[in-house]
Amino acid sequence: MAREFKRTDRVAEQLQRELAQIIQQEIKDPRLGMVTVCKVQLSRDLHYATVYVTFLGIEESKLATLDAVTLLNEASSFIRSSLGKRMRMRAIPHVKFLFDESISRGRDLSSLIINAREKDEKINDNFEHPSNSEQSE
Repeated sequence: MAREFKRTDRVAEQLQRELAQIIQQEIKDPRLGMVTVCKVQLSRDLHYATVYVTFLGIEESKLATLDAVTLLNEASSFIRSSLGKRMRMRAIPHVKFLFDESISRGRDLSSLIINAREKDEKINDNFEHPSNSEQSE
């Protein structure tokens, strides 16, 4: 009988929980704001982890998010050593942080949909309720 989850998926979930706690409790840098660990992708050999993060409490400019990601990547050796103390693994993966753009992309798509629906409603209102000048003729 096949297992429900692959080992890499289970380890990635545990890494996500541990990374969130380490970043929240042990890294005290106000430039980061509140960091959310969205997803962890592990290599098949469990030696490399790509961590997707988002930030609350910092402005949503490219420069601010790039600085925050750079800060996390500079602290990756400290984070890796903290992971080694918390998790029982033969090899602790090398961690690389990337900004997760899916939330901002979703927000942009949502605003486009709202704008399109508003335009459709205006067009429908004009067809259903013609202006007074057209009715008097």
